[in-house]
Amino acid sequence: MTLTKAEIVKNLHAHTGFSKERCTELVESVFELIKKELENGNDTLISGFGKWSVKEKNPRKGRNPQTGKELMLESRKVVTFKCSRKLKESVNS
Repeated sequence: MTLTKAEIVKNLHAHTGFSKERCTELVESVFELIKKELENGNDTLISGFGKWSVKEKNPRKGRNPQTGKELMLESRKVVTFKCSRKLKESVNS
């Protein structure tokens, strides 16, 4: 099963007693804050869960899979996630 924002809202509503509208606002605010920090190039760390970082990828050679023609892929930024040791231990136990 995939955990969706709707599931997070539903779970938050069940555990806090806040209205669903308030829970939706809270979840959206948290994700928006994480997105803004990443857009600004800042790492985002949630203790006991993990860390999101923005990494710069260098230009590299690529190949069009349909034609086999070589091409140069531009540099780009990617978001990476590294889970915390606590989360890793929790998943593996």
